[in-house]
This record gives sequence, structure tokens and C-alpha cells, in this order.
Amino acid sequence: MTPDQLTARLLHRDGMMLIIDKPAGLPVHAGPRGGDNLMMYLDALRFGLPRPPELAHRLDRDTSGCLVLGRHRKALARLGALFSDGRVEKVYWAVVVGGPPQDGGIIEAPLTKLNRKTGWRMVVDPKGQPSRTEWRVLGRGGRLSWIEARPRTGRTHQIRVHLASIGSPILGDPVYGRGTADLGGEPMHLHARTVTVPLPPGKPPVTATAPVPVHMQAALAACGWAGE
Repeated sequence: MTPDQLTARLLHRDGMMLIIDKPAGLPVHAGPRGGDNLMMYLDALRFGLPRPPELAHRLDRDTSGCLVLGRHRKALARLGALFSDGRVEKVYWAVVVGGPPQDGGIIEAPLTKLNRKTGWRMVVDPKGQPSRTEWRVLGRGGRLSWIEARPRTGRTHQIRVHLASIGSPILGDPVYGRGTADLGGEPMHLHARTVTVPLPPGKPPVTATAPVPVHMQAALAACGWAGE
């Protein structure tokens, strides 16, 4: 990614934070084996400050959309508190295989990390951390459904595991959506559509909306998305 390409994905900028549209397929930080990641490019977003911005939260490698960055330490501390207290409103769009019979609901399923020799994954476990996701169906088409999900807790892979747990795995999910290869769907069809952050204090919250990525447009259109 070039500096110009990253700057073109900027959705919001003020003195405390930036919000960018993260592309699917790019990890936000280096994994155990290193490799290409978002942190390598953040110097292009300093905009005159002595240090590049840092992550205020994270998105999975294959999740696209709104990602919040703090521009300095004071901002990062405030953003960290807002995310920790659940005061940041996050709205995700997902295309799932199948679809629940209901048009909406709440998933409350505790999650824990399961480690295996072949890797790790998150699983529903009564002894796990409390996890809550609100969801509703925005459209249906054939074997697919378009779902809006609002996580009320911030567990790893929460939306992916929760939707799979009700029989509606996300299209293209390489971990929790196996068995749907005939439908294609790569990269994963999960998009951080909007984020609303109550910062700076005393001012109206900042809301940013990330455009639907190209790889999700056909599946969303099949479920009734009109392209707005």
C-alpha cells in the first residue's frame, strides 16, 4: 500500500483521532511470522505530528471497514476508555450462508479461546467471557442473508462465532464458515460499516461510514442492497 492509497482511505480526521477504511486481507499488526501489515504504513498519517497514529482497537485481517486510530497518547487513553466502557457504537454488515428464521434478535453466548496443535479458535463455552451481539436481517436472497450486527462486548471473533452459532456462518469465513466453498465468498464478507465515537468531549459524537468493498457488492445486491 502506498501513502497515497492509505490517505485515500481516510474517513475522518481531527486533532485526536483518525478513522480509516481498512481493506480486507491486511492484518492490522504483524503476526508471529511478520509480513505485510497496517502498522508498516501509518507514518503516512502523521499529518505534522511527531509520531504516527496508533490502533485504538482492532479488526480481523479479513474484515474490512471502519478502524479508529489515536493520534497521540492522551487520545489513545481516552479512546481506550471509551471502547472498554462500551461507549463506541459499532455497526457491522455481514453476508451469511442460510439465515435465521427470525428477522432479528440478541445472541448471548460466552466465548473462550480453544488452543490446538493446528491453531486456535474461539468457541462458545458457558464458562467463557460474557458476550452479547444484537442483530437484524436487512435482506435475503437465495442461500444468502444480509445481516446487521451490533456487538455489545468486544470479544475476539465475536460476530463470526455468534452468527455461526445460530447456523448462519459468514460467507468466506475461513475458520467458522467451512463447508460453503461452493458459494465462493473470499475474502470474508464482514464489513465494519459505521462507527460512532463520542470524542472530543462536549461535542457531538463523530460518525464515520465505510463504503461497501467491491468483494461484497454482488452478494449484498443479491440480498436486496441497492448500492447506497
